[in-house]
Amino acid sequence: MNCMGNRALIRRALWALGGVAIAAATAAGAQVEVRPLTAHWNEGSADCAAHPQPPLEVHRIDARTYVLRENPCSTWEAPFMYLVIGDTRALLIDTGDVADPRKMPLARTVLRLVPSHTPLLVVHTHRHLDHRAGDPQFVHRPNVDVVGYDLASVKHFYGFNHWPEGRAQIDLGNRIVDVIPAPGHEATHVVFYDRNTTLLFSGDFLMPGRLMLDDPAADLASAERVAAFARNLPVSGVLGGHIEEDAAGKLFPWQSTDHPHEHDLAMTKQDLLALPAALQSFNGFYSRTGKFVITDPIRNLEALVGVTLATLVALITGVVIYLRRRARRRSVAIVSGGRAAS
Repeated sequence: MNCMGNRALIRRALWALGGVAIAAATAAGAQVEVRPLTAHWNEGSADCAAHPQPPLEVHRIDARTYVLRENPCSTWEAPFMYLVIGDTRALLIDTGDVADPRKMPLARTVLRLVPSHTPLLVVHTHRHLDHRAGDPQFVHRPNVDVVGYDLASVKHFYGFNHWPEGRAQIDLGNRIVDVIPAPGHEATHVVFYDRNTTLLFSGDFLMPGRLMLDDPAADLASAERVAAFARNLPVSGVLGGHIEEDAAGKLFPWQSTDHPHEHDLAMTKQDLLALPAALQSFNGFYSRTGKFVITDPIRNLEALVGVTLATLVALITGVVIYLRRRARRRSVAIVSGGRAAS
């Protein structure tokens, strides 16, 4: 058989494998669909009790690449997770916001998508709880390794000796995933680039939603670092940790379980390359620059506390002045009354 025939046979075998995995995942209770990156997800509901939703959706990008999303009715965070499968190992990026396997069958679904006897490596974009709450579902399972989410574990596992500089690779077997440090949203943040699909898995570093910064200077440096990495590479899509906007770019209310007309999950290489300039123009509190909504919640909280304290001090000062003037007027009235009586 010629080379083209071999490739066609391999492709058919991979798609067949994907079909078996989808059937298994469906049996595990997850909703699995084959859709393009522009597909829309289950939107949740304003009344989740009256309109129950499947807890977990799985979309297949190809036979060995899956996107998983926890439904907004299961957690208002509605985070995305990514499963990337190579010849010798599979990689799960993030474990979501729900720990209880009875409410969120994440491990059961993922392990039925992974080919039998293939080791699974579980990693995180960063250590915020909504990206690692599902870890206990994977810990102590055979053939599964869970990388720690603290900074020391991240540095040690990837071999980042000069954090946040440097780059690491995860070899999944005929599939290399690059790991680039990207602190700023959170101190342990990394992003992942899959050379096979040319997808960049960006966590909360870049997504259609609020870009919340713990350290604006570090985030700008990370944006420049990731943009430099990707500038001369193909990037078919940037897939983040959440969708917080509708198709028109309007933010959903905070903690909303209803996401009508959601924005596409995927952002573009152009968005990635435009991020450093947007961060450079950030006013330090809250700004919308093009597609980007950027906020520093700590500075906003500090400003709110400052304004509240200033208002309270002004109010107390006003009350004290009023009471003193009132007391002074009373004293004058008493003195005047005494003189008139005499």
